[in-house]
Amino acid sequence: MNLLRALATVSGMTLLSRILGFVRDFVIARTFGAGMMTDAFFVAFRLPNLLRRLFAEGAFSQAFVPILAEYRNRRGEHETKSLVDRVASVLFLALVVVSSLGAVFAPLLIAVTAPGFSADADKFQLTVELTRITFPYILFMSLVAFAAGILNTWSRFALPAFTPVMLNLSFIGMALFAAPWFDPPVVALAWAVLLGGALQLGIQLPALAKIGMLPRFDPVWRDEGVQRVLTLMAPAVLGVSVAQISLLINTVFASFLETGSVSWLYYADRLMEFPAGLLGAARGTILLPSLAKSHANRKSEEFSALLDWGLRLTLLLTLPASLALALLAIPLLATLFQYGAFAAAAVLRTREALVAYSIGLTGLILVKVLAPGFYARQDIRTPVKIALVTLALTQLMNFAFIGWLKHAGLALSIGLASCFNAAMLWRGLRQRGVYLPQAGWGKFMLKLLAALIVLGSVLWFASAGDAKWLAMSGGQRLLQLTAVVLAGLVSYFSTLWLLGFRLRDFRRTAA
Repeated sequence: MNLLRALATVSGMTLLSRILGFVRDFVIARTFGAGMMTDAFFVAFRLPNLLRRLFAEGAFSQAFVPILAEYRNRRGEHETKSLVDRVASVLFLALVVVSSLGAVFAPLLIAVTAPGFSADADKFQLTVELTRITFPYILFMSLVAFAAGILNTWSRFALPAFTPVMLNLSFIGMALFAAPWFDPPVVALAWAVLLGGALQLGIQLPALAKIGMLPRFDPVWRDEGVQRVLTLMAPAVLGVSVAQISLLINTVFASFLETGSVSWLYYADRLMEFPAGLLGAARGTILLPSLAKSHANRKSEEFSALLDWGLRLTLLLTLPASLALALLAIPLLATLFQYGAFAAAAVLRTREALVAYSIGLTGLILVKVLAPGFYARQDIRTPVKIALVTLALTQLMNFAFIGWLKHAGLALSIGLASCFNAAMLWRGLRQRGVYLPQAGWGKFMLKLLAALIVLGSVLWFASAGDAKWLAMSGGQRLLQLTAVVLAGLVSYFSTLWLLGFRLRDFRRTAA
C-alpha cells in the first residue's frame, strides 16, 4: 500500500468535509450569530461531541484497531469476524445505556459543564432541551468509529474519511430550510446532529457487508478479545483525548465570561480544526493500522521508519499552517463568518482565540502522530501518565491566563499543553528505542525554517491592514484571500523545491 497515496485520499475526503464544515458554520453564523442561542447549542453539542472524540474516535479506536489487526494477521478470518460481532454487540448495549442516562441527567450535566448558565433560567433550560436531543449522537458516532476502524484495517480509507460530509449536509439543510419550523429556531440544529449521525452510520454498512464484516448480534461480554479492548480502552480515554477534556473544562471557565465567549472559542476552534483534521487526523488514521500491522509482524525497523515519515510530513505541512492561521486570522474569519448577525466585533474577539490556538497547532497534530506509536504496541500506561500531567498543566495555565487574556487565555493553555504532551510522547518513544530518527533531520529543519521565513514574509506584506478586511464586501474578501493564500502556497513550496525537497522523498509503502 502506498501510504502517501492513501494519505492524499484521506486528506482529500477530509478537505471536502472541512469545506462543507465552513459552509455549515457560515450558515449558522449568518442565521444565529454569536449570542445566547448559539452558546446554548454549542454547549449542548459539545457534550456528545466530546464523548464521541473520547470514546469513539479516541479511546475505542486506539484500543480496537491494534487488536483487530492482530486478529487479522495472526488468527484468521473466523476469529476476526467473531471479535467484530462481539465487540459491536457489547458496544451497542453500552451506548444505549449511556445515551439514556445522558438524556435523563441532562440538567445535572449542564450544571456541571456550564455552571455559569444557571444564572439565566431560559438559557439553562434551552441548553438542557438541546442536550437531550443531541445526546444519542454518541450512539451513532461510536458505531461509525467502529465501522471506520474495520474499514481502515482493510485499507478502505476513503469512505470513513467521507462520512463527516453527511453531518455537515444535515446541518446546512436543517439550518436553511427547517429552522423556521422550530421554536426557538436553534432547535433545528440539535435535530441536525441526530440526523447526521444516522446518515454517517448508514453509508458505511454496505461497505462492511462487502468485506464480510457486517456485525451480527452476539453479546459475549467475557470474550477474550472484548475484555482486551475494554482493558485498553479505559485508560486510553485520557491518553488520546486530553485536548477534548480541556475544551470541556474551558467551557466551564468560558461560561463565567461575557456572553459570546463560548461562541468565539467555538468558531476559532472550528477554524483550527481544519488543519488539525486535514493533517493530523488523516495522518493518524493512516498510521495506526499500519503501525499495528508492523508491530503484529514484529518489524521494528519498519515501525520506526513509519513514525519518522509521519513526523517529517507533519512538520512540513503543519508549521506553515500554524503560521498562516496566526497571520491571516482576520482575513480568514472575516471571509468565512462576517455576515448577517456575525459582526466585525465578533471577528475581532474570535481572532484573539484563533491566534492563541495557532501557537499550539503543531503540538496538537504531533500528538495524533506520536500517540499511535504507543497504542499500536498496546502500551497504554505511558501516554496516560503524560496525559494526566498535561491535563493538570492545562488547568494551571487556565488560572494563570484567564484573568488578563480572558477567552484567548483558555485557547493558549490548550495549545501550550499540547506542545508539552507531544514533547513527552516523543521522549517516551525515544527512551524505549521504539523510534530511532533517520539521518538528515538537521538539514531538514534548516531548509524548513528558510521556507517558513519566506512564507511569513509573503503573508505579512500581502495581507497587511486588518481594517480593510473588515470593510470589504464578501466577494472582495474571498477573491483577495484566495490570492494571498495562493501566493503563500507558491512561495512556500517553491522555496522547498529550490532547497531540494521532492515529492518522491516522502513516498512510503506498507504492507
